[in-house]
Amino acid sequence: MLENIIEIFILSLIQGVSEFLPISSSSHLIIVSTLYEFKSSSLLIDISLHLGSLFAILFFYKTDIFNLKSNKKFISLIFFGSIPLIIFGFIVYITGLIELLRDVKIIAWTTISFGILLYFADKNKLELSMNKELPIKSILIIGLFQILSLIPGVSRAGIVITGARFLKYNRIDSAKISFLLSIPALCGASVLSFNDILKQSIDFNYLVILAIVLSFFFSFITVKFFLKFIKKFSMNIFVVYRIALGLVLLFLVY
Repeated sequence: MLENIIEIFILSLIQGVSEFLPISSSSHLIIVSTLYEFKSSSLLIDISLHLGSLFAILFFYKTDIFNLKSNKKFISLIFFGSIPLIIFGFIVYITGLIELLRDVKIIAWTTISFGILLYFADKNKLELSMNKELPIKSILIIGLFQILSLIPGVSRAGIVITGARFLKYNRIDSAKISFLLSIPALCGASVLSFNDILKQSIDFNYLVILAIVLSFFFSFITVKFFLKFIKKFSMNIFVVYRIALGLVLLFLVY
C-alpha cells in the first residue's frame, strides 16, 4: 500500500510540474521509468492525473474562464487556438504515428533543440499584452506552434510560450496563454484515454482519488510559482535544465 502511494505521489509530481512548466514531461517519464518500474501506472491513473491538472487550471482561472461577457478574448483563444492541435492530434492518434516518435533519441534531441529555441524567443524585448492585443491571426499562429507538442520531448507548455514570445507577448501573458490552452489539451487527452479504457476492465480504487488530489495540488502550486518566478526572471533556467535533461537522455541511450 505504501509503495503504491509513493508511486502515485511521484507520478502526480511529474504530471503537475511538467504539464505547466516549459520542460518535457516525456523526458522525465523516461528517466523515472528507466530507474523505477511503476506498478500503479495505468490508463485510469493517467486519466486521473490529467483530470487533477485540468481541475487545477480551471480553479486557478475560474474568474477569467467563467466570466464569458468580459473575457471573450480568452474564450476565442481556448477555442480557435486549440483547433490545430485537436485536428492533428486526432490524426496522430488514429494512425498510430505517435508510436514512431516515441524514440528516446528523438525525445533527447527535441528536449535540447526546443529548449534552445525557447532561449531565443525569450530574448524578445518588445512585449504585447493579451488583454489589449490578441487577434485571431496570433491565436491561430500560436495554435500551429502547439501542434509541435505532439512530438515527444517538445513540451506543450514550452512550445506555446515560445510561440507567444516570438509574437512579442510578455512572459506573464505567454504563460497565461499556455495555461488556458492546456484546458482543451487536457480534456482531449482524458477523452482519448477514456475511449481506450472502455475496452478494458475498470479497477476504480483509492489510488484514483489520490492521483486526482495530488495532481491538482502539484499543478496549482506549479502555476502559482511559475507566474511569480517569471515576473522577476527570464526563462534561462528552464533552457539550461532542458539541455541538461536532454544530455542525460543521450547518455542513457549511448
